[in-house]
Amino acid sequence: MLGGCFTLHESRIESDYSYSGDFRYYKTYDFMHEPSQAGDTTHLSAMLREAINTRLRQQGYHPATRRPDLLISYRLFEGTMRMRGYDQPDIQDWVANGVVQKEDADENSEHESYRPTRVLLTNGTLLITLVDARSQRAVWNGYASGVEVPDNALAEVVMRRSVRSIFDRYRVFTQGFLANPQERQ
Repeated sequence: MLGGCFTLHESRIESDYSYSGDFRYYKTYDFMHEPSQAGDTTHLSAMLREAINTRLRQQGYHPATRRPDLLISYRLFEGTMRMRGYDQPDIQDWVANGVVQKEDADENSEHESYRPTRVLLTNGTLLITLVDARSQRAVWNGYASGVEVPDNALAEVVMRRSVRSIFDRYRVFTQGFLANPQERQ
């Protein structure tokens, strides 16, 4: 058990988001039906979906197979890789500010600028992406790097903790969810 905790403790947890994402609008979600995921019926894939479902429901989101607001994609990568991330204000602060930028905004207009950073992701990266279903653009990426999934019963514990840690970076609740206790069922 200590090995599973130690493995996750070593992980790097990061996220970034699109300034064009209207996070106040999103209430429903569904998983993307990607060829790589459609045929994956492994226990690990099912457990990842369940962990993501649990976390999104805890934040007031509801699954919807017909016209969801968000599409969810996830993938576990092996090996090290470099990825472009962004140095941004905390997403809760940005959402509270209430300014949503249009993707085609004029360069001279006042808007938040992206400050790219290069991120080295170590072996074992779980990437979760939220895609705005209307625009078909990614609006949030969260990832845990350095996740070593043991080949035993601890794999589920490590993956659930990784999902929880990733979504700790996405503390966006649906509009009115915190003020309406009866929706928390």
